[in-house]
Amino acid sequence: MKTMDRYIKWVMLVSGVLTATMFYGVFAPQAALESMFGVSFGGVLQDVIVRSWSGLVGLIGLILIYGFFNQNVRRYSMAIAATSKMVFVVLVARYGEAFYSQVAAAIAMDVVVIVVAVVYLFSPRVKLKTAD
Repeated sequence: MKTMDRYIKWVMLVSGVLTATMFYGVFAPQAALESMFGVSFGGVLQDVIVRSWSGLVGLIGLILIYGFFNQNVRRYSMAIAATSKMVFVVLVARYGEAFYSQVAAAIAMDVVVIVVAVVYLFSPRVKLKTAD
């Protein structure tokens, strides 16, 4: 399990940093939407939604980074991040066919994180012996 723990930490850090870059959409929602999906929008509601989405995705990145540094929350961090990423992948697969080429790199990274998380979360845990 120590090897898996060491490996998962780096997956968490790299994917966390990449995911946290979505915070820039809070400050530049139009640019984030165009770079991610290749489309633009108009209106206050779309602006609020993209900013909110960017902030939430960025927070998932911070959760992954926090899990990298804090072993006590590592499994929880991976479960939350993998679930969030799975929702995104499923939604794009179901409704976002027009955006496949634009989001291919994000989907590929998210699928890797999901698979690694599932392996990590369902791998047998080493039981520590306690002295009585």
